[in-house]
Amino acid sequence: MQPFDPFDDLAGDSPRSHGDSSARGLGIGLRWHSLEAAHLDSRVVSCPAPEALPPALRGLFDRDGAGALTRAFEPGELLPDWQNARMVTVPGGFFRRTQGRSQVEPRVGRFYPGLFLKGAPGLPPEAPTAFRVTAIADDGEITVDFNHPLAGLPVALELRLLDLAPPVEAPANVGRAAVTNGPGMQARWRGQPTDFQAGDPFARADAGPDADFYATPRLVQHIDDTARARIARLYSALLPETGDVLDLMSSWTSHLGPGASALRVAGLGMNAEELDANPNLRERVVHDLNVEPRLPWSDGHFDAVICTVSVEYLVRPVEVFREVRRVLRPGGRFVITFSNRWFPPKAIALWAELHEFERVGLVLEFFLEAGGFGALNTGSLRGLPRPPEDPYADRLATSDPVYAIWGQAM
Repeated sequence: MQPFDPFDDLAGDSPRSHGDSSARGLGIGLRWHSLEAAHLDSRVVSCPAPEALPPALRGLFDRDGAGALTRAFEPGELLPDWQNARMVTVPGGFFRRTQGRSQVEPRVGRFYPGLFLKGAPGLPPEAPTAFRVTAIADDGEITVDFNHPLAGLPVALELRLLDLAPPVEAPANVGRAAVTNGPGMQARWRGQPTDFQAGDPFARADAGPDADFYATPRLVQHIDDTARARIARLYSALLPETGDVLDLMSSWTSHLGPGASALRVAGLGMNAEELDANPNLRERVVHDLNVEPRLPWSDGHFDAVICTVSVEYLVRPVEVFREVRRVLRPGGRFVITFSNRWFPPKAIALWAELHEFERVGLVLEFFLEAGGFGALNTGSLRGLPRPPEDPYADRLATSDPVYAIWGQAM
């Protein structure tokens, strides 16, 4: 299978043929590998002028370059290399444990704002914006890593000229734009499992029965049209052309593209009226996974399973992931997608505490803890224009971000 390309239907040619690069979009893809998975983090910005790019990237504007360019970077070339001096051990008493009215405890593998260690001895002089906890001793002493989470890793930068006008300004530094505000945070630190389990991570504001909460049908979209279209494209690329597909935690739409008509789709959800309104479904099952994680199908029943903007509501996610592995045929994919919008009363408490890219790491941790999955991948896409007719267009210029994690049953 070819690597997924989130921009292939948006691509343009060299701006020289149009005479104006200022109104064009630039797709930035960052490919990298952790010990656990392959990763592609993509974003869209306004296209900078050729002279604003470093020399190694100016080939993007060559007439014979088709408006696309890929460059590999060794550690230290695109961002500073990993430095041992940026690993610091501090007494636990220096960790700020309150944020507003909330109590915050340090957890191994998690990220925190730099202000949480304000005044601690031995910190890097330039006041880093964030750090990662890598170890907590029995006496409370905390070891933290101020390096960028991608420091020390080779990466590949993929640039693509796009036929759209993004709301995000052209970055002064394309390489920096590719690696800021998230990429790398979804991976474990040196293969060490991230502590997402401490405390009460699966508590919810509304602890009442889910059947009551979902009793009233909600025939509304939860993400904008652009985000839904990108999810449909991802599913089209990852799902088989024919076969049996389970839409897990389904509703009145399965976010499948027009090419999905040959698929036999079963939907498992919480509301019968919503499922009845879904034209993609050939089988409909009302089932509460938070009460009974076991899926009502035999082993190896499905060729693929999808779960769209719903994983944050699972209170027994690892059990559900193990069940998904059971009902998948060998080689079948389990694809999870989500955005940054959810129902706060029913989302697990941990979800709101995490950076968006840490949420990707959380779902990746579910895959790893469940076991039985290989060929793990994560993807992110940010910065596309929001549809002008969207009800939030007057407040939000960009489309809802899309995050995806998938793996294959072994």
